[in-house]
Amino acid sequence: MSSTIIITIISLSLLAAAFAVILYLVSQKFHVEEDPRIDEVQEALPAANCGGCGFAGCRNFAEALVAAETFEGLNCPVAGNEVMKSIAEMLGKTAIEAEPVVAVLLCKGSPDLRAKTTHYDGVESCHIQHNLYLGETNCSYGCLGNGDCVKACKFGAITMDSATKLPVISDDKCTACSACAKACPRNLIELRKKAKKDRKLYVACSNRDKGAVAIKACKVACIACNKCLKVCEFGAVTIEKNIAYIDAKKCTFCRKCVTECSTNTIVEINFPPRKPKTKDEVLTN
Repeated sequence: MSSTIIITIISLSLLAAAFAVILYLVSQKFHVEEDPRIDEVQEALPAANCGGCGFAGCRNFAEALVAAETFEGLNCPVAGNEVMKSIAEMLGKTAIEAEPVVAVLLCKGSPDLRAKTTHYDGVESCHIQHNLYLGETNCSYGCLGNGDCVKACKFGAITMDSATKLPVISDDKCTACSACAKACPRNLIELRKKAKKDRKLYVACSNRDKGAVAIKACKVACIACNKCLKVCEFGAVTIEKNIAYIDAKKCTFCRKCVTECSTNTIVEINFPPRKPKTKDEVLTN
């Protein structure tokens, strides 16, 4: 009995040793030398693994940077231009400076402006609610308010406003990783050009219904009246699918479109107070 056990143990040991040798030989045959610079680049990256660069994680992005001939189309929004510049110098390449952007919400439909017509009693998930039905209001394009964007943000840049039931994005914390934009099933979050003094001017509406239907569902809906389009002297405003859009790259912040908007749909943030109109200006208008 004891001899059988000893033979079994020896046989298994020899078999294990044989497999170990085979695995070693295979690993040596198929071993791929990895560029040591990948580790250096990964160390320089913020280790957020947010996917803002378009890759699965910082390691994958580091591999892409080392392998790339140029940095064109490659950028880590979390790291910023200074880090990308240092990585480029490390690799003997030239960094391409990316234009800073920030996330904005294309919806102003708070409860006082967008009447509630139904009640959702289910899992607090925008994706689930969006796939089940149009929503709790007559606007099937507006924010659902369940905070999928808040959960997606790894940097604490988004919070839900208890009064408006809408997400609030902090410019100081936003890294433009686009995780919130990807998390929103209604595509209500856009990355826009970051201007000086954090000024913003954009159409905060995504309702593509025709004017009468849109304004009935939400008091601040865009009705595609063309007033903003006509007053813009710089070609920054376009209207498509019953919704106006302001191109951040063309907009000069003259704010003429804001005063022309009859539904108060256009948002202007961090601008100085407007000067009161003179009597002549009032009479002219």
